[in-house]
Amino acid sequence: MPGPAALSAAAAVALVAALLLAWREEAGPGTGPSKPKLPKLREDFKMQNKSVFILGASGESGKVLLKEILEQNLFARVTLIGRRKLTFEEEAYRNVNQEVVDFEKLEDYASAFQGHDVGFCCLGTTRSKAGAEGFVRVDRDYVLKSAELAKSGGCKHFNLLSSKGADKSSNFLYLQVKGEVEARVGELQFDRYSIFRPGVLLCNRQESRPGEWLIRKFFGFLPDSWASGHSVPVLTLARAMLNNMVRPSDKQMEILDNKAIHDLGKAYGVLKP
Repeated sequence: MPGPAALSAAAAVALVAALLLAWREEAGPGTGPSKPKLPKLREDFKMQNKSVFILGASGESGKVLLKEILEQNLFARVTLIGRRKLTFEEEAYRNVNQEVVDFEKLEDYASAFQGHDVGFCCLGTTRSKAGAEGFVRVDRDYVLKSAELAKSGGCKHFNLLSSKGADKSSNFLYLQVKGEVEARVGELQFDRYSIFRPGVLLCNRQESRPGEWLIRKFFGFLPDSWASGHSVPVLTLARAMLNNMVRPSDKQMEILDNKAIHDLGKAYGVLKP
């Protein structure tokens, strides 16, 4: 019969094995020393010398996304597509290309969408700012036409900034339009199509949106665990979009909700599949 020392050693081995198994289950399949970590994934992506375009770089989300792209130096060429030329003073923006287009006549500007491997669409307005008709024109028509031209121009990975609760069957115009454009862009069959559905975006907008300001203040008083389920800082969103982009995926379409955005945006080491 084994003595106490043998039993203790066996128990210790069993405990270690159980902890390792629990860790692997929590981390997800494929996680471990052999799985590429985020810095390696970024470096591998950078070596491919890809080109990217951003729609909506004048807005808060697009602005932060552009800054992150330049800081991480992920692309050989960065192009902004918008209705006006943006002014940048920092040296980091010196080599950013800008294509000024008329969204009412996008077919005349097809060349702006040519030759990009990756596209990010952060276009959007509000009903209070543009009216119901203007909102639909920007958030659905402009986005869809841009996606069509991007697909024709060779874009392989299209990233769409949508909204939590997007549903083409919704009774709310905002969520209905977001859901409709998600579905219609999906019909274009990009090689990879990533939809981001954040909650309330936490940022300090330059333009006045009193309703959003009030909501941000409200979330500021809530416990982090609850607020994070319904809101996300714009910087976290931008980092999640890029972290998702550099990780390999066999999914043609993927929808990332607010929790997934938080998890990806705060990742620094191994990314879960």
